Amino acid sequence: MPSQARPVFLDLTKISLPVNALVSILHRVTGVLLILSIPLVLWLFGRSLADPGGFAQAVDVLRHPIGLFLLLVWLWLLMHHFFVGIRFLLVEIGIGETREGGRQTAWSALIAGVVAAVLLWVMFL
Repeated sequence: MPSQARPVFLDLTKISLPVNALVSILHRVTGVLLILSIPLVLWLFGRSLADPGGFAQAVDVLRHPIGLFLLLVWLWLLMHHFFVGIRFLLVEIGIGETREGGRQTAWSALIAGVVAAVLLWVMFL
């Protein structure tokens, strides 16, 4: 077997992906993580509606430092998924299909997701 026909091991940590690819991968990852977070969100929602004590318990969970951090992460997941989803819808109708347009909309979606998540998180504080 010639050496040129051997399979190539691709080290994904050394490959420089364009921002469009990173945004697409993150969109899929955030979607999966949002689906996996549904039980926790439903539990918190159910506790908050059960009775005043349950509401206080849900607030305590979200006010704990770990809860605040998880809330920030969850808000980023949600906002990133939302803005990149809007970006993909715009690409479907022909907006941002060029290389430069795709790069600009990808960066815009990334920045908008972070800014929106931080603003919402500050509102919860």
